[in-house]
Amino acid sequence: MLDIGHYLTRITAHLENGRLVGDVVAQNRGARSEYEFVAVRHDPKAAAAAAAVQAPSIAGNWEIPLSDPSAKGEKAFRFIVEQKGAEVAASILRVDGDTGAYSGVFKNGAWQLSHFDGSRPGVIEVTPQADGTLRIVQGGARAQRSAADAYAAAPDGRAARVFTAYRPEVARAKGLPQPANHLTHSTARDAGEKFTFSFPDLDGRLRSHDDPGFKGKAVIAVVTGTWCPNCHDEAQYLGRTGPQVPRPGLAVVALNFEEVEQQQSLQRARAFVSQYNVEYPYLQAGSPEEMWAKVPQLVNLNTWPTTLFIGRDGTIRAVHSGFGSPATGDFYAKQDKEFTSRVEQLLAEKAPVAAETPAPADPVAVADH
Repeated sequence: MLDIGHYLTRITAHLENGRLVGDVVAQNRGARSEYEFVAVRHDPKAAAAAAAVQAPSIAGNWEIPLSDPSAKGEKAFRFIVEQKGAEVAASILRVDGDTGAYSGVFKNGAWQLSHFDGSRPGVIEVTPQADGTLRIVQGGARAQRSAADAYAAAPDGRAARVFTAYRPEVARAKGLPQPANHLTHSTARDAGEKFTFSFPDLDGRLRSHDDPGFKGKAVIAVVTGTWCPNCHDEAQYLGRTGPQVPRPGLAVVALNFEEVEQQQSLQRARAFVSQYNVEYPYLQAGSPEEMWAKVPQLVNLNTWPTTLFIGRDGTIRAVHSGFGSPATGDFYAKQDKEFTSRVEQLLAEKAPVAAETPAPADPVAVADH
């Protein structure tokens, strides 16, 4: 048995005829999800044989138009592929973030790719088509059999999803919809309105935008939740390689929305903070359903995470919806450049005169990043 505390996931398995047979139980947004799995030992000979296959090239960027808009209003997703011979790592990128890297090899005319991020397992089958498109079947049943039935049930009881991916230039020529813009999906309702907050930290101490650790500084504020895989990706980024490395004039704060069941013990939130070495204040803002009431300053706020770039004067200068992990390749690099550039712009601004007056020492002041 393996407990993954920062995801609140438990993996149980037993050895059966040389295979590991087990299940994954994960709590997400207050609901329990259960997935069964079978794992076999890595076979070097089979892997070498797969690597020797002459696989067609699908590397690069693709777009997946949707027959119906997503729950967040998206009309298309991105599909990003890195390929080395017959081996592929691919990710589906939505406006709220990506699936993580599905990885695998080409065999029997298709790529059989799988992924597990600590919260949920997944598989996709990617088949190149004669017209230059890709047929993508997302659902657990596809790792073992052909994707002949577009809606065959996956092992967890949910229907598999079937997509067609086009190269971006082909999608434009056909007049297909583009993926959502991460920089305009959510916006500030009033550019002149100051972003305010007041929530307790993990120790129950109330922190607010008026604390000396925030006032007069550039601030990165993240609307987040530990049940959200893409929020885990951003926490790793902010804690290790992001633009917030300790420097004068910059502070980071997380507004965490945790399920009601977790709000007493904060078990997963504490494990999350420990796992990713989160040194910035991790404030408990309420339950996910309360996000719109607790963060009313944003319009069309519906992605986890959402990152706000706040100027020294306290106003929102930019909003970035979602977070793409390193699995998104060039998109991740572009995102990193964007985050860093925005921070540099905010730090270049002169602090308000009132904020330049030294404030008295505050024993619970937020550490200045």
